[in-house]
Amino acid sequence: MGILRCPSAWVLAGILATALGCIGEAEWIRDPGDGGVAVTDGIVVEPWGEIDGEAVQRYTLDNGSMRVRIIDYGATVTECLVPSKNGDELVDVVLGFDDLEGYMERSPYFGCIVGRCANRIANGKFELGGSTYTLATNNGPHHLHGGDKGFDKRIWESRPISSEKGIGVEMRLISLPGDEGYPGEVRAAVRYILTPDQQLRVEMAAEAGVSTPVNLAHHSYWNLAGHGSGSCLDQELQLQCSKYTPAQDLIPTGEIAAVSGTPMDFTKSRAIGSQLDQLPKPGEPFYAGGYDHNYVIDGEWGVLRLAAKASSAKTGIVMNVYADQPGLQFYSGNFLDNVSGKGGATYPQYGGFCLESQIWPDAINRRDLKDWPNVVLNPGELYTHTMVHEFSVVD
Repeated sequence: MGILRCPSAWVLAGILATALGCIGEAEWIRDPGDGGVAVTDGIVVEPWGEIDGEAVQRYTLDNGSMRVRIIDYGATVTECLVPSKNGDELVDVVLGFDDLEGYMERSPYFGCIVGRCANRIANGKFELGGSTYTLATNNGPHHLHGGDKGFDKRIWESRPISSEKGIGVEMRLISLPGDEGYPGEVRAAVRYILTPDQQLRVEMAAEAGVSTPVNLAHHSYWNLAGHGSGSCLDQELQLQCSKYTPAQDLIPTGEIAAVSGTPMDFTKSRAIGSQLDQLPKPGEPFYAGGYDHNYVIDGEWGVLRLAAKASSAKTGIVMNVYADQPGLQFYSGNFLDNVSGKGGATYPQYGGFCLESQIWPDAINRRDLKDWPNVVLNPGELYTHTMVHEFSVVD
């Protein structure tokens, strides 16, 4: 169910499974550590600045019809260019910045991998193994996306890869004991793979030296009309989710509720903003500024299944999202505030939306609830998480 028993500890020290299991040696194409530009089988590797003397690399993956760029600072997708209905035009459908400084100084988690624990932990505290742990409270009174310097603000070790699935980049990160207040050491890995059939696969894995919460998530902001096209509220969204977890102050109450008959219901495709005015207003209980809710993905945790479908009539771009996690955080860009982005674009409120597959928020503090998914990774286990973004075009 997303956490696998493995035959030995520290599997990621030397190997990562081809399908994120407990087998398979990573196939390195080339080590770009010389700082030069490497071009190999549709992969370009080039330096993209440095932080405190440590180089940041940018990877360009090109399958001939789709192009994706990723940096190893935060394991971040900076560009995702896909075909549209407008002839040979490629449309960049992720929000981002033109330079490293943007991601370091003002990014609201654009395109990155967040961890150790995605989403919120109430009041930045949890108990585990008889001890109480105190984390950074970087979202009001709560802990968000791994803290002040989570995985999104670290330089990952990175190398290009190639396999039968496609071309890509694999990144690895070691989180030391006490990192942002979490117990024990965690070793994490992510693979971004661009397939020949217009899929961007995100495959994540982690292992732990002691029991600790682990919940990684990919955090791109999508706008299928183009990253600088303004509001995404007219774009269509369908979620394969018949339930969600109501939240107060963005922390789940513990209830699992049906979406039917509420503005949370996206079981049939409709415009993202079509019922925005029916959501709680400022000062009312359950106010979130828009959509910022954890949906329960229908079907079995651990099985890759359709979780969401989004589309833009302007470009004809359709994105199907598949995931093997129990939850999908749908965020409608409520707190974007005219962010200065790529190519002179300005990202307004609702200028992009996120679909973050993950374990449910505050799961570490909900272990008393039998229906809440487990977020604790124990020694000898392998955390795995796969999501797939599949692109197509309709007239």
